[in-house]
Amino acid sequence: MADQNIQIQRGGFIFDHNNGRLTDFYDLNSSGKLGQGTYGSVSKATNRSTGASRAVKTMAKKDIKNEARYKAEINIMKKLDHPNIIKLFETFEDMKNTYLVLELCTGGELFDRIIDQGFFSERGASILMKQILQAMHYCHSHHIMHRDLKPENFLFATKTPESPLKVIDFGLATTFEKKDEAKTKAGTPYYVSPQVLKGLYSHKCDMWSCGVMMYIIICGYPPFFGDTDSEILGRVKAGKYDFPAEDWSQISREAKELIEKLLEMDEGKRISAENALKHPWIGKAPSYDKPMSPKVMTNFKNFRNQNRMKKIALTAIAQQLPETEIQQLKETFLAIDKNGDGTLTLDEIQNGAKQHNVNLPDDFAAIFASMDSDGSGCIDYTEFIAATIEKRTYMQEDVCWGAFRVFDLDGNGKISKEELKKVLGSLEEGDASKIVGQNIEQLIAEVDTDGDGEIDFDEFMVMMRQ
Repeated sequence: MADQNIQIQRGGFIFDHNNGRLTDFYDLNSSGKLGQGTYGSVSKATNRSTGASRAVKTMAKKDIKNEARYKAEINIMKKLDHPNIIKLFETFEDMKNTYLVLELCTGGELFDRIIDQGFFSERGASILMKQILQAMHYCHSHHIMHRDLKPENFLFATKTPESPLKVIDFGLATTFEKKDEAKTKAGTPYYVSPQVLKGLYSHKCDMWSCGVMMYIIICGYPPFFGDTDSEILGRVKAGKYDFPAEDWSQISREAKELIEKLLEMDEGKRISAENALKHPWIGKAPSYDKPMSPKVMTNFKNFRNQNRMKKIALTAIAQQLPETEIQQLKETFLAIDKNGDGTLTLDEIQNGAKQHNVNLPDDFAAIFASMDSDGSGCIDYTEFIAATIEKRTYMQEDVCWGAFRVFDLDGNGKISKEELKKVLGSLEEGDASKIVGQNIEQLIAEVDTDGDGEIDFDEFMVMMRQ
């Protein structure tokens, strides 16, 4: 049974995945599970075409008691585009299971590192909390609340000490409007906010959970504890905790102050992710200072001049590349993103260029607009990577083949008009034109050198080399 054509949207384009069986495209690792999520197990898999390693979350349909919540998880994850949030690449479905193909993180859970280390230094804790808060600022800016933040739901991308953190498991996440209050009780006892227990709360429930995590990361145990869930929840409802001198006497006043702001009982007074990122204690975390090089600006200009099909292909490549291939660009993105919301405005890029003595062309506003492919007024993470990626990176044949396979849905070695239309959102011709700036025939004609109305891999590679 084919999947339900669930759409993944990043960088302004919509990618449909995947009309086939999981095992036609991936070899599953039989050595065991990587982990267990809200709705299923996670295993390692290898893409047969590209050799890329992925994590596959398998969910038995019979175990999905709340189908609406499961669909909500998919719909939320397909919108997310942030360096500290797990990527969803594609989905499959058969008679028994549904499958999410996710970014593979090999560094283990934050929970396990806390257990192994006991606690983190203030500097180490501030580095972790900055990443957590950046992810939450991004989610809340996009009207998404996670509702189950805990150390088990953060993975390190690699085993290295400086590895970035990734938020995972959006099984309890939900969308909200600014004045909305949620009523569904969700979460985990140690980390749940008093308002969630009362059944009336806002996205600030995530900030309470951040406060609990910050407390644990610094000292190794939770602020609200007990021998039973009811005892723990009773302490949460009371909101009373302390900083035992034996563990906290050497901890800065600023750290305690931020915890107090995060564990504020009054939701209206509880600090937001945006303001928490401005707190002096978070300011102690090392800032990303990867300079904006003149080469980045050159790549911006080159991207503007590419034909539209190549821009779409570069966006597909930007989605697929592993963390190691884009590390420098990611650090540049984070260095420019001064407010930590996971997007770049025109002002942020202009200020970043000025700070690093990079001259901007007079028509940079037009260049910026060409990168902002979804018309949001800012550049998303994938849009930035697509526009700045080095040619030597994207010209690797296996990388291009992986991108080609995104469009070649039936695997016959050619991209047809119907496939391209489907990848760009299963839209009618007029609507597709709004996304790509011209009709599908024109997109194909620009690359189709033999005039057969389709794009084969050789033609695709010629386009990528230009």
